[in-house]
Amino acid sequence: MSDGRLITIEGIDGAGKTTLALSLLDALRERGIEAHILREPGGVRAAERVRALVKDAELEIGARAEALLYAAARAQLVEEAIEPLLERGAWLLLDRFVDSSLAYQGAGRELGIEAVRAINEFATKGLRPDRTLLLTLEPELGRARSQARLDALDRLEREDEAFFVRVAAAYLGLWAADTDRVKRIDASQPPERVLEAAIAAISDLL
Repeated sequence: MSDGRLITIEGIDGAGKTTLALSLLDALRERGIEAHILREPGGVRAAERVRALVKDAELEIGARAEALLYAAARAQLVEEAIEPLLERGAWLLLDRFVDSSLAYQGAGRELGIEAVRAINEFATKGLRPDRTLLLTLEPELGRARSQARLDALDRLEREDEAFFVRVAAAYLGLWAADTDRVKRIDASQPPERVLEAAIAAISDLL
């Protein structure tokens, strides 16, 4: 059996996922663990091209096409990067995974969580994270953080408040349905407190 671990970090835009991923990467490496970060969509060349497509604010992409594009990028990432890293015993920190599609396309786009889950089961060959860290934040605070960044808002970040309310509610539903895997962390705390909570949430895997 491989000692590799897949840790996913989820939450609405502005919750601090990337900040936590970088801090957690350092914490794991300080413990002598081979650890890597990948992002979604992206992480490998083909998936990065899909990322550019789905985030392009100038493009009109239908909800079903969007869900399928995310699943396609995820399939390539699993095959090309995630599986090989896990097989060699590395820890992988993934900035978003299937739960993002369930929340954003399943609930936010109102395609239905189970419909989106089905295409992602096929895309990932049923791969499950060992632990998911869900950073929870009030949608309006997440939007304020996103809008405060210097980068232009992408297609999803430009959605209205009702969209993000649906996404946030869906994330809470996913947590409630699988509290063994999904660990909820208050993302309104200072970054160092968020990191402490994340380490505590994966302590049984260390």
